[in-house]
Amino acid sequence: MSTPAAEHAPDQAPADGVAARARGLTKAYGSGETTVLALDSVDVDIARGRFTAVMGPSGSGKSTLMHCLAGLDTVSAGQVWLGDTEITGLKERELTRLRRDRIGFMFQSFNLIPTLNAAENITLPMDIAGKKPDEKWLDQVIDTLGLRDRLKHRPAELSGGQQQRVACARALVSRPELIFADEPTGNLDSRAGLEVLAFLRQAVDELGQTVVMVTHDPGAAAHSDLVLFLGDGRIVDEMERPTAEAVLERMKRFDVIRGQVEDTDGQE
Repeated sequence: MSTPAAEHAPDQAPADGVAARARGLTKAYGSGETTVLALDSVDVDIARGRFTAVMGPSGSGKSTLMHCLAGLDTVSAGQVWLGDTEITGLKERELTRLRRDRIGFMFQSFNLIPTLNAAENITLPMDIAGKKPDEKWLDQVIDTLGLRDRLKHRPAELSGGQQQRVACARALVSRPELIFADEPTGNLDSRAGLEVLAFLRQAVDELGQTVVMVTHDPGAAAHSDLVLFLGDGRIVDEMERPTAEAVLERMKRFDVIRGQVEDTDGQE
């Protein structure tokens, strides 16, 4: 299932409106009778300039999908593109360069360097790459995220929400084509979580970024433009302009259907 914003034949190069896509994406762990199929022939397009949320029960493949789209994990079959670059089959050095130059990451566990202050953590990926940040863009990101008065603080001197904002700024500073956020509010209280989600929303609306967020929280998913629902390694549904209530109802329905299938299997 592909997003409505990007309809084209599978063998064509991605259109300008597609930040990333996969065709026949399959990921299996183990072999023989112990094989676990985490992703099962997934077709998906990630629209450029939009906020896409990926939801599903534990074990549905949502984090695996993100890792494969981001080049953090190899695929068992199928193809993945970032823009017009096919990343399946790239060597590790090429993947490392691609992730560094074209993708931003946010994780549940902030991943800040404790000995560096906020400003140094924000520019760290570009410093490692030997590149200078665009000062105008850097200032815009810092001000959008409300970090101007926290730049000299080390992570231990920041709240959880402030640390995640620093992580968000770090993901944005190189103007990546795509930002992947894996449960970015998982370690935050509700107020700090809402702040981070609002900043991600701003990054899309005001800074023109593309965000893909894995989450289990219907309230978090409601900040997105589109929710993709995964079940047993496949995209089973999608929802435009989601609300927390609508997402929760959809998830409940999947749980009921899944329970009915499991009950039927048990009777056979």
